[in-house]
Amino acid sequence: MYEELEAHRAPLTGYCYRLLGSAADSEDAVQETLIRASRRMDDFDPQRARLTTWLHHIATNICLDMLRGAKRRALAVDMGPAAQDADLGVPLSSDRFVEPMPDARLFGVDDPAEQVIARESVRLAFVAALQRLSPKERAALVLRDVLAFSAQESATVLGTSVAAVNSALQRARAALAEDPPRASDVLDPQDPGQRDLLERYVAAFEDHDIPRLQALLREDATLSMPPFAWWVSGADRIAKVMGAGDACAGDKLVPVAINGSPGFGQYRPGPSGRLEPFALLVVEVADGRVAHLATFLGSGDRFSEFGLPQELEKSAPPR
Repeated sequence: MYEELEAHRAPLTGYCYRLLGSAADSEDAVQETLIRASRRMDDFDPQRARLTTWLHHIATNICLDMLRGAKRRALAVDMGPAAQDADLGVPLSSDRFVEPMPDARLFGVDDPAEQVIARESVRLAFVAALQRLSPKERAALVLRDVLAFSAQESATVLGTSVAAVNSALQRARAALAEDPPRASDVLDPQDPGQRDLLERYVAAFEDHDIPRLQALLREDATLSMPPFAWWVSGADRIAKVMGAGDACAGDKLVPVAINGSPGFGQYRPGPSGRLEPFALLVVEVADGRVAHLATFLGSGDRFSEFGLPQELEKSAPPR
């Protein structure tokens, strides 16, 4: 039975992450869900509900408990207007931000069509938009519109009536329609255009070639650097920030899928002469250009979660 429960870890992680917006909290919620389920297997009645419905009911209760009194997580772009200079200000506590998650921990589906839906629903902007909803509204939306649970199953998961689920779903849809998450293309490793764009971005970044980098950005692109609320908008302004000094000179990017989007582990030369983990970088693409850049500073200690090595050989000199 343990193996059967463990098979639900990835889908449960994706569900809890959408509700909580936190990598560590999601992992804790899923682990507690599996522990409670293993202890209460005698309570499970396959005649009344599917195993996945029962597990999501346990996970929902745990997540709702965790969300009581919790701060709303967001993206830097949701915290205030764009900055006009390069002063990052004071870092905020980590519980203020939606945290990045590796695709490998989020997805438990193999069908390409389902993968597209799953990737779209874990984009940073979508998860941040979910955090603006009440906990029960976001649960209803994820259950019905992302996981395709029936109204009756969703009512069972939430421990309420079908009418209550439909009402929460209607409010959630209306809220997202009024303030929709920003658009971007879903990661498609098979798309030659997207692959070429990312390869050119990596080459320009590692060469510290600011004009080439700027040419790859949309005019309305944004750049943020959690845990700072600071962010800037516009290709010109981003290029100016990136070109100030040579802090990124010698850095190297290693690709990894993050939140259904292209991502990278950014390595920086350390005292040993080797390249050490520095930050996780999420790159969102729209209409063939880089639209959004989020560099999660101070995330080097999470590289192992993303399957990234702890160090690299020193990079070659810029081309």
